[in-house]
Amino acid sequence: MSTIYEPKDYKSDQYVRWCPGCGDHAALNCLHKAMAEIGTPPYQMAVISGIGCSSRLPYYMDTYGFHTIHGRGAAIATGTKTARPDLSVWLITGDGDCLAIGGNHFIHAVRRNVDINIVLMNNKIYGLTKGQYSPTSDRGFVSKSSPYGTVEDPFVPAELTLGARGTFFARGIDVDLKNLTDIFVASAKHTGTSVVEVLVNCVIFNSGTHASVTDREFRAERTIFLRHGEKMIFGKNNEKGLVLDGLKLKAVTIGGDDGYAMDDILTHDAHENDNTLHNMLAMMGGDLPVAIGVIRDVDAPVYDQSVHRQIEEVRAKKPERTLHEMLMAGEIWEIK
Repeated sequence: MSTIYEPKDYKSDQYVRWCPGCGDHAALNCLHKAMAEIGTPPYQMAVISGIGCSSRLPYYMDTYGFHTIHGRGAAIATGTKTARPDLSVWLITGDGDCLAIGGNHFIHAVRRNVDINIVLMNNKIYGLTKGQYSPTSDRGFVSKSSPYGTVEDPFVPAELTLGARGTFFARGIDVDLKNLTDIFVASAKHTGTSVVEVLVNCVIFNSGTHASVTDREFRAERTIFLRHGEKMIFGKNNEKGLVLDGLKLKAVTIGGDDGYAMDDILTHDAHENDNTLHNMLAMMGGDLPVAIGVIRDVDAPVYDQSVHRQIEEVRAKKPERTLHEMLMAGEIWEIK
């Protein structure tokens, strides 16, 4: 009989040292719930992180954990999964840690399709070092390191992930705990690199940065939760939907004067190999709702599985030898 786990089984006894109101609290809570639902034993999980506010998270997990160095979490998570394929490996990172100094490690982990789960907390600021702009800060953003506004455009995590041939990308928000938990569960079930961007609020240095989409008052109008196989509808009464207008997405009113019916609304296919529409959905904003939920989830060869398959193939062709036998196999000299 298998053991049934509860969220508390994944919680450590450490005091959570995040500011009250920080969105990271919600992500941690959802992760505990998701892990209990998945049912993987805590001793078969490893939670890796780099440096930053979000990277404190391994201390709050009663699993194996490794608080590594700035930006190198993806490389260490790759090594962990490749050496120990039996472990469920999670990388907890932030927009600065992951996309600045860690950018190269991130895109190559995604490109290789290592079977790890990347949780990218995006608050568009460097919080731990007290309020400098980050790679996801908007152009013109005023911060301690950009007192007159930034003069550069930001990375969009979804665009970067899909550009690196990502097989799984999802987006969640810190104030929507039920859906964020479901997203983490979907991430764990995906074989390959899964990237979950969590829009979190930094109450001290960048409060309200996601308010235009996360506030309860207009969240239903400005976000759309995507579910594979279901119509792309949104609005307080699900009266709006997405259609293709030429080569662009368009938001329409179902049954409105324009004549669009439910049959005209696009159906979400997260499993489509061509990522063209996934990229369009992930990049929505402005006049279009911000896409939440699992945007892309496709199968592809997995790095760590391929490595171990290759090792077994080589072993089958060459007899296993000890290190001493390998060292003595070539020309040798005995010095007396």
